[in-house]
Amino acid sequence: MSELLSHLAPGQPIVFGGNRVTFVGPELASAFRPGDQLVVVHETGDLLHIPQAQHTVAANAVGAASDAFERLVDVPDEQISVFFDRFAGMLAEDSVFADITDANARDVADARDRGRAVGRLQLSPAMRAGMVDGLRTWRDTPTRRSQQVGVVEHAAWSVSSWRSPLGVVGFVFEGRPNVFADATGVLRTGNTVVFRIGSDALGTARAIMNAAVQPALVEAGLPLGAVQLIDSAAHAAGWALFADSRLSLAVARGSGAAVAQLGSVARQHGVPVSLHGTGGAWLVAGGSADAETFELAVRHSLDRKVCNTLNVCCIVRDRAGDLVPAFHRAVQLAAGGAAATVHELEPGDELLAHEWEWDGAPEVSLVIVDSVAHAVSLFNRFSPRFAASLISTDPAEHERFYAAIDAPFVGDGFTRWVDGQFALDQPELGLSNWQSGRLFGRGGVLSGDSVFTVRLRARIGDHNLHR
Repeated sequence: MSELLSHLAPGQPIVFGGNRVTFVGPELASAFRPGDQLVVVHETGDLLHIPQAQHTVAANAVGAASDAFERLVDVPDEQISVFFDRFAGMLAEDSVFADITDANARDVADARDRGRAVGRLQLSPAMRAGMVDGLRTWRDTPTRRSQQVGVVEHAAWSVSSWRSPLGVVGFVFEGRPNVFADATGVLRTGNTVVFRIGSDALGTARAIMNAAVQPALVEAGLPLGAVQLIDSAAHAAGWALFADSRLSLAVARGSGAAVAQLGSVARQHGVPVSLHGTGGAWLVAGGSADAETFELAVRHSLDRKVCNTLNVCCIVRDRAGDLVPAFHRAVQLAAGGAAATVHELEPGDELLAHEWEWDGAPEVSLVIVDSVAHAVSLFNRFSPRFAASLISTDPAEHERFYAAIDAPFVGDGFTRWVDGQFALDQPELGLSNWQSGRLFGRGGVLSGDSVFTVRLRARIGDHNLHR
């Protein structure tokens, strides 16, 4: 037997995780109203309050996207290409982009007033150009939404495998306007998308929707529900979105703790997740490392703070004499005159697991190790198992490093190459690490082109066939 939850009482016990108990606080009990929802995160015991209004706005957006997904079946690929072309064209048009620039300036000013970092929020000319280029990439990418990927021929029948659209993709991300454009790439494979963006960039997102996305959908003849923005700054709107079982995939980008919580909400409601939260790259200098190559790799891995920025540098002990000064030179050059911070750590220091967040002046850890193998063991123990790079002139050492390092992204130079658009010419939805285990059935770059399912289709040649 069950009934709708209409109220909460202070001190009310709530069971979670099968054998643990948490208790309702007075603030939550006072705020909870009939029609509201309570999500209990079974990994942590967090009690997430979703007011009815936030549930409604998220449910309406998912409903519109679900309807649009069904309608996209009858939309030719050419119309989807027109959408990307018009979306890109509008962002490239100064008269259209002026409204977006104004909205972004207000977002940046408001974020600064609240003491927030704005490095990722500012919609710079380079970011704008990247958005336009990414959309034109999707415009020119041949569709694979109905593509045969294999066939098994039997004596009197056959079974073929086909790529097909996945459905509605729910997307929660931090204040980075460029991701808003990148993630519309799921339309290329016939999916639809619902966004929830952080409060820092919500004004910018509204402007992009009004000035570019919706007009592009109309001109292309696509249903308006194909791209939905949840117009709410409340965290509860994101929880409500990820708790909607109509989602086919939940994608979260942002800080590690918030992303982990969102992932738990989605999984509890039967929604597959792709989480892109904890990052920070490691760079290892081996005994044969070329000093100039090493210095360039450090410098070019610290140009700005994103997930693939250098976070921990390991230098083997017998090269510390010349490579540690080279490291400090590179960090200072990357800082461009600002005051950079270097944390010199011991190999067992728990801070090796910490991802430094900075805006403007680099902050990075340095550790002296006994060998490359020692660095690998530290990476596998402390890192989020994301990106690793080895500077060495020994080919055999590179092979050992690649085999032993538990990371999806491995290189031999600067770490900032880890990016879907830069590396693979595919605007990305996000980059996944292996912090919670290796990914099943896909790579670490999630792009619009990799959001699909596989369906099987049988063709029976002899209808006397039976089991």
